[in-house]
Amino acid sequence: MLLTPRHLLCFLILLCLPGVAAAAEVDGASMSLLWALPFAGILLSIAILPILASALWHHHFGKITAGWTLLFLVPFLFTFGWQPSLGLGVHVLFGEYLPFIILLFALFTISGGILLEGNLHGSPGLNTGLLALGTALASVMGTTGAAMLLIRPLLRANDNRKHNVHVVVFFIFLVANVGGGLTPLGDPPLFLGFLKGVDFFWTLQHMALPVVMLALALLGLFYLLDRYLFSREDELSSVDPTPDRPLRLLGTPNFLLLAGVVLAVLMSGLWKPGIGLDVLGTRVELQNLLRDLALVGLALLSLWITPRAVRSGNAFSWAPIVEVAKLFAGIFLTIAPVIAILRAGESGALAALVASVTGPTGAPIDSMYFWMSGTLSSFLDNAPTYLLFFNLAAGDAQVLMERLPQTLLAISMGSVFMGAMTYIGNAPNFMVKAIAEQQGVKMPSFFGYMLWSCALLLPLLVVLNLILL
Repeated sequence: MLLTPRHLLCFLILLCLPGVAAAAEVDGASMSLLWALPFAGILLSIAILPILASALWHHHFGKITAGWTLLFLVPFLFTFGWQPSLGLGVHVLFGEYLPFIILLFALFTISGGILLEGNLHGSPGLNTGLLALGTALASVMGTTGAAMLLIRPLLRANDNRKHNVHVVVFFIFLVANVGGGLTPLGDPPLFLGFLKGVDFFWTLQHMALPVVMLALALLGLFYLLDRYLFSREDELSSVDPTPDRPLRLLGTPNFLLLAGVVLAVLMSGLWKPGIGLDVLGTRVELQNLLRDLALVGLALLSLWITPRAVRSGNAFSWAPIVEVAKLFAGIFLTIAPVIAILRAGESGALAALVASVTGPTGAPIDSMYFWMSGTLSSFLDNAPTYLLFFNLAAGDAQVLMERLPQTLLAISMGSVFMGAMTYIGNAPNFMVKAIAEQQGVKMPSFFGYMLWSCALLLPLLVVLNLILL
């Protein structure tokens, strides 16, 4: 049957019916932990299958995610009815998923149109400078954008060195994770917080000190280690696999488009005219709609003005963003019952988790929020982990920013920083590892990488906890 304008009009009228909107609410206190099984299944699949069955995951991750999602949606439909099910789908689509994926699409597309071409010589000073540059860019371009821009120039600079694994490991620490902690543009968890109402400048103000402290400590450690290993190079390869070429920065108009992304996000956070539409209980604000349209327009403009050779030089591919889009469609849907259970507090099936992060007086234990959000971010994914603990703490951005700022800081720090503890904690980690291995770097195994992170990153996180929380 063809979908006519009349059908669309009827559907829009249905979405705006107040009775249907009211039916979208589900009481989390009445839900068992079985409702959390599909969400846990998706996250465990992301964590385990790329390691144990990489070919299966690579070719069928979309089907696996869809299977777990249907395992939630079908019982939900039969248990609660079509109105709450439709309300849930609309809320996920307009309130969370589309704004989230549109920002990632814009940053991914625009940063993929910037190419640093040429060859450098990987001395300790130059390597440290490139890592510092990537760390600074990550909060503007996103961790994925900054990582994809600089990983290949860094690998080319060090391809005639015998000791170069540590360069990639610190790159994952700094550029793919820690550097994204300053703004909602930098790392997906912080943008989810922004969508939930956390002020753009709140993040910048409160995360500045921990990001700078951790980044400077890691850069200092890297310089000392790289200087030591550089001095132990018996002899640098006499034939440089990538001979010297002058450095050139191509696709520079995309920096203006990145500035447009920043302005669009800032606009949606600062300009609040109070104009919007209630769609099945989900409020779609005018400023957010304009932001998303602007982001899509900037991404399309980047595709139009960027020469194909520039994207080819970056080995640009749509595969990473397609994978993220499919995975997070399932994650945002299946996390809904978990959030409902958390909101039920001590009356819900996750009362033990609530009790573990709450003191005798009912006040949150900030250190527990830091370590628990960080631990889950390490082994699952930091974006849904942030969302879980955000809702566990209060679920209200104003309450967290004004009454519980240290708790929100703990969740932000744990989710962003500890995404670097494993290859699977944050999406750019595995992408950087794959590119490095393609270039001949013998990257450590999953647990080998954890030895690096536990030896170098974990002690610094302990110090941050003692100083700041």
